[in-house]
Amino acid sequence: MLARLRRLVGLERRVAAGAWGEAEAAAWLERERGFLILARNWRAPRDRRVELDVVARDREVLVFVEVKTRALGALVGGYAAVDHRKRRALARAGEAYLLALPPARRPLTYRFDVVEVDDPGESRRRAGAGGGVRHYENVPIFPGSRQS
Repeated sequence: MLARLRRLVGLERRVAAGAWGEAEAAAWLERERGFLILARNWRAPRDRRVELDVVARDREVLVFVEVKTRALGALVGGYAAVDHRKRRALARAGEAYLLALPPARRPLTYRFDVVEVDDPGESRRRAGAGGGVRHYENVPIFPGSRQS
């Protein structure tokens, strides 16, 4: 019972850190890159398991952003954590987003980005400390030639 409770508390901390990282990434993309944030935590209407962390516009390009929050000094960075299986899931999510748009509003170009956010820790987050941010643009996951 105690082990189960510890796992639950650990999961809650990871969820809180992930939500913090997504908010940090969205704010950073707006402030530093001039992105227009269209959606956060978008879920497909037909399958709620299909999720995109951030959907944004970078001028004329629709951008699907996967956010990875990592503890400072983590052995595996966020970019490396987006493995083949995750890329397939994100491609499905991107396709679902595009299909949910009316045909006249579907963009001609879109891309997939990864944003890594360093988590300074729970106490430093509460104190307003930010983490480092790394932005990887145009990560190849979509089939075909419409990815910019």
